[in-house]
Amino acid sequence: MRIWQAILLGLVQGFTEFLPVSSSGHLLLIERWLKIDTGGGLFFDIMLHLGTLIPVCAVFFDGIKGLFVKPYKTLLYLIIATLPAVAAGLLLQDKIEYLYKGGTVLSAALLSLSFLLTAAELFFAEKTSQKNKNALPLSAKSSIIMGVFQGFAVIPGLSRSGTVITGGAVSGLKNDKNAEFAFLMSIPVILGAALISGVKTVSQGAAIDLLPTVFGVVSAAVSGHIAVGVMLKAVKKAKYGRFSVYLVLIAVLSLLTKILFGV
Repeated sequence: MRIWQAILLGLVQGFTEFLPVSSSGHLLLIERWLKIDTGGGLFFDIMLHLGTLIPVCAVFFDGIKGLFVKPYKTLLYLIIATLPAVAAGLLLQDKIEYLYKGGTVLSAALLSLSFLLTAAELFFAEKTSQKNKNALPLSAKSSIIMGVFQGFAVIPGLSRSGTVITGGAVSGLKNDKNAEFAFLMSIPVILGAALISGVKTVSQGAAIDLLPTVFGVVSAAVSGHIAVGVMLKAVKKAKYGRFSVYLVLIAVLSLLTKILFGV
């Protein structure tokens, strides 16, 4: 893999990780279309996800510190919300890489995500608005619901941020809390995936392109910082329609290129 390819993939990862359009799906498409061999299984892609954690930690530094302040309620909710993703990862660990690299479900997943986001805006936008006094605070119930939705995101094409914010909307969580908690939920999942992938890669002796990986991670961090701001505004206003339309277009394009050109 060349450095310019790593930078391109890093930019794609950063710009799409926090937008509800599926970063894994976009990486898969770009790798297919440009015939980029990242090597090492999913290691490179997961390292790019790790790069996008840098802006999250910077923007939500106060929120992260708050996790470790008594009575540790938010930390408990974060643990609860992470468990379904851990369970999904363990149950499907042998199939995740096949689903990711095989890509047979990508278009269907992108269309499903479009439906979820449309439903979130049409049926829950007013319920969760900042002006609605009946919007609910973060709770164990909302954490479980968001966690279950996040568990589905192991399937490429089902955006983690998209499924999580939909779960938050379904649970009636106020938009600002939905946005903040959705970002916090990305931290343990990405760190866990990076650790597991790193151990697996080292144990299998897989080749790692160190320099391209470094460039990819840096470009993912920079572009991810921009995407965080865009996503915060979108979630607080519950405006997901533009993303839904885009997802339909990219799903159709994915399907057509697969049928016509085999990529």
